[in-house]
Amino acid sequence: MIKLYAFRWVPDFAQGLVRDLRVRWALEEAGIPYETTLIGPDETETAEYRTLQPWGQVPVIEEDGLVLFESAAIVQYIADRSEALSPTDPMGRAKVAQWLFAAMNSVEPHVANLGNIDVFYADQEWAKLRRPSQEAFTRMKLASLAKRLDGKTWLEGRFTAADLMMVSVLRGLRHTDIVTSDPVLGPYVARGEGRPAFQRALAAQLAAFKDNAAATEAA
Repeated sequence: MIKLYAFRWVPDFAQGLVRDLRVRWALEEAGIPYETTLIGPDETETAEYRTLQPWGQVPVIEEDGLVLFESAAIVQYIADRSEALSPTDPMGRAKVAQWLFAAMNSVEPHVANLGNIDVFYADQEWAKLRRPSQEAFTRMKLASLAKRLDGKTWLEGRFTAADLMMVSVLRGLRHTDIVTSDPVLGPYVARGEGRPAFQRALAAQLAAFKDNAAATEAA
């Protein structure tokens, strides 16, 4: 069985966004059972965990001697064994991989930059000066995505790992109305979040945070 490493607790602003959610969602869509090992800051600094994940981050999975980190790599690994997440023909699989990489490289860096300014540096003068241009650049990137998605339900005809990753990335702007107010991207994300597999994955992540909140606060 796949073992998934995830954080036992994170602050409220990060709950529902930690990247093990992407893996949980993929596993739920694929119908692949998994077990979770919850870790905290102390475990991420150990030599043992750093052999699994060099930066002490999550997610990591272990299965039959295989260790994988990076959410996109793990989602791709799951998609490769599930027709629910990827077509079986080579051209179809290549298209899914294309969009999965696009989510990580053409969209997420700009979403993350804006999110970091808003969450971690909002009170700093450089961030106040930087934010308008960062928002404009992020909107430009999202406009190109919306243009490609306009008139479509999903990126490649049906829901795939490409949509799973793109929706996950766009959710990083949930603290703003940039996505929700967009007539194409808002409904697109809502469709993804409305999938039963996503709801199960989200509930599992949030349940762990709730169960460990009291112990974390007491410490």
